[in-house]
Amino acid sequence: MNSSTDNTHQQLANKTVYSILFSISFAHLLNDLLQAVIPAAYPILKDSYNLTFSQIGLITFSYQMAASLLQPFVGFYTDKKPQPYSQLFGMLFTLSGIVLLSYATSFPIILVSVILVGIGSSIFHPEASRISYLSSGGKRGLAQSIFQIGGNTGTAIGPLLIAWIVVPNGQRYIIWFVAVALLGLIVLGRIAHWYKNHLNLASKKKIVLENLPNLSQTRIVVSVIILLVLIFSKYFYIASISSYFTFYLIEKFGLSVQDAQFHLFLFLLSVAAGTLLGGPLGDKFGRKYVIWFSVLGAAPFTLLLPYANLFWTGALSMVIGVIISSAFPAILVYAQELLPKKLGMVSGLFYGFAFGMGGLGSALLGNLADHTSIEYVYHLCAYLPLIGIIAYFLPNLKKKA
Repeated sequence: MNSSTDNTHQQLANKTVYSILFSISFAHLLNDLLQAVIPAAYPILKDSYNLTFSQIGLITFSYQMAASLLQPFVGFYTDKKPQPYSQLFGMLFTLSGIVLLSYATSFPIILVSVILVGIGSSIFHPEASRISYLSSGGKRGLAQSIFQIGGNTGTAIGPLLIAWIVVPNGQRYIIWFVAVALLGLIVLGRIAHWYKNHLNLASKKKIVLENLPNLSQTRIVVSVIILLVLIFSKYFYIASISSYFTFYLIEKFGLSVQDAQFHLFLFLLSVAAGTLLGGPLGDKFGRKYVIWFSVLGAAPFTLLLPYANLFWTGALSMVIGVIISSAFPAILVYAQELLPKKLGMVSGLFYGFAFGMGGLGSALLGNLADHTSIEYVYHLCAYLPLIGIIAYFLPNLKKKA
């Protein structure tokens, strides 16, 4: 009996549960699609309420701060007391924010609505990332890429749906995205049931899923700091695209809102493609090298972007999206392998810091655009990927039992 039980637990630890992995990826798609409603609606909100770029930046900052500050604390708490059904509550926060945004009549109400969406995101990501890790069967880079591509695909689809549904009809049509939130609740309910059963089985017999890195505590701390600096570089640059690319294209090339949104969709689609590549390449060649190439390798293309015509602006943005986005799955799994006993806290810290840097970047860049120009913002941000050179100092992880 004991031998049979041991075998069951060993199989649980080693098996890649693709049904759950793709389910949590789909839930990530739905969650991030709802988040993408916010920046995709910026042109409509800007015209309706005569908002400045600084106010647009403040909207992003408010949402991203709500999404970032809570995540490490959510992860720290769920490391000690896992909450299988917490993501359902997160989706309810997001749903309420979408409803409020569709009926918002003033700038302060817009801020409250995006904060609710941010809180939903902060509850979703730490536990969702843990579920991805637990269902990976040891294929952590692949699992993180599958999980992450769901989110990036949702982020890419959001602007298209806004362009088709909301731009022709007005702000009130944002309410149609409630259907996405309801579908998310159904999917998350199924995942929560599996997660609860997994926890019950694991509690009967301890399953060792992690190996400890053969590094000193100081080296681990320094490595985490390097990874966070790389996150800063990556997400400050991505904030310049996700929040202001449509305005840049409209101002520089005279595109319509719908055409500019389509270009943003192509960039975000390339981000999804890069994310899918980053995890498996990290599994195969080593995460350090993928991280190094991903951040630093985007620099030649970001430096060319401000000087390109419309065609090459679109092409370069897609190349940048593929390269720079391949970093995050490798960075997150690398961080999880540095601190394998604190999966929730690490996931919350890195997702939270990523959202925080995106929000701060959007706020600062919006203010800069008001005082200079959108084009100047892209000239300045072009140098951010050069920070990727510090990835050279990351250790090659060699595990000890």
